[in-house]
Amino acid sequence: MDLPLRGIIPPLITPLKNYDELDYPGLEKLIDHVIRHGVHGIFLLGSNGEGPSLSYALRKELIERACLIIDHRVPVLVGISDTSLEGSLEIARAAKACGADAVVAAPPYYFPVDQNQTVRYYEILADALPLPFFIYNIPSHTDIHLSVETVRKIKRKGALGIKDSSGDMFHFYALVDAFGDDPDFALITGTEMYLPDAILHGGHGAVPGGANVFPDLFVRLYEASLAKDLETIELLRTRVMAIYKTMYSVSDHPFSIPMSIKAALSVMGICDDYLAPPLERMTPAERDQIAESLKKINHTTNISATSTDP
Repeated sequence: MDLPLRGIIPPLITPLKNYDELDYPGLEKLIDHVIRHGVHGIFLLGSNGEGPSLSYALRKELIERACLIIDHRVPVLVGISDTSLEGSLEIARAAKACGADAVVAAPPYYFPVDQNQTVRYYEILADALPLPFFIYNIPSHTDIHLSVETVRKIKRKGALGIKDSSGDMFHFYALVDAFGDDPDFALITGTEMYLPDAILHGGHGAVPGGANVFPDLFVRLYEASLAKDLETIELLRTRVMAIYKTMYSVSDHPFSIPMSIKAALSVMGICDDYLAPPLERMTPAERDQIAESLKKINHTTNISATSTDP
């Protein structure tokens, strides 16, 4: 894996048949779909991948299957965020055994922790990890927003970068100011609408959920941002906005974007749309709206969201 990690790294959704059974054909179709359209890496078992809802056995099975399918075509990052240190390490060891390149760890959730406790947690974790790691800042899920100073302290333990899903662009700029000169530390945004701003201001890439459905769009937006092609950026950003206004707006559920992504992939014939409890798949009426949204997006943006499979 070249450093710093760059480009579009989709947070792969986990195709499921039920709460403890993978959709194997769907997983292969999805991985081939995103790689065929030029993504630069794949992130397994993130929020979009429903990692915390899956059993350890199923997480390990997903990692093994996915790594076999990916076959070193792109770097593989594996989410190990958990409420327990040993739980994180168990999945990290499985990732190492399957040939993954790195792991991604958010602070433990459920119990409230402060910045100092978080630093100490990462220090203990880093000393025991079998793979390089990325920091994951996602305060909406962990109830802690990692400060620049906290990131600096964790970075000293060998972190390869940070995935910042805070939704706070000013915080991302502060991270760029603090760490942008380090050639081995990646600054990755988890907010897909901020992709151009992140790259133009010194970031290295993005982990956009929409790249599960529209990998070509986000790869082109990344390339235009690298080239500082403002006209193309504006055009492609308008197309991303069309996704937000249609597909992502079908439901007002707090997890609506991943639900919409799974429904869209089902409509496209790529994978099943089952979500692990407590989440639920979209209703038939909402799924019909997703289908109409895909038609509208395809018609108005010339972005293809159709499977090549019969």
